[in-house]
Amino acid sequence: MFRFSVLCTTLLMFVTGAAGAQTRIDLGNMVVDPDAAIEVTSQTLSVDQDTGIAVFEGEVLIIQGELRMSAARVEVVYGSDTNEIARLVATGDVLLANAQDAAEADTADYDITTGLLTLTGDVLVSQGETVISAESMVVNVTDGTATIQGRVRTVLQQGGN
Repeated sequence: MFRFSVLCTTLLMFVTGAAGAQTRIDLGNMVVDPDAAIEVTSQTLSVDQDTGIAVFEGEVLIIQGELRMSAARVEVVYGSDTNEIARLVATGDVLLANAQDAAEADTADYDITTGLLTLTGDVLVSQGETVISAESMVVNVTDGTATIQGRVRTVLQQGGN
């Protein structure tokens, strides 16, 4: 069963201001119903039963509930002991989005077994008017923590966020 459970489960980042105060930026929950149907569209699909890898290529679009994922290529790796998906690797103009939040990167590597989602290359995360850009971001979707590295830039909106 395909379980792309959570994109960014409560991403937290603390920014120190001029007065030494900390500001919390909550980038929301991109939760997907794991029981919802999954639609995958691509130009090609290659399956290797021996390695347990399926590769979707060419304008890949994956839809589950409100979550949309698009990329040039998505590799699906199944666990060696189970028929469950263990890892998803999307490359080429990756976009993960729902109605409220979006994340863009060159590559997204979601290790379902560890709960780590790693975005690399021109990472851009936005929720409403709040935007964070960096070279890489690692999100632990299990506990909602994140590490953002590489020329981190953010715009902090006062008030309604």
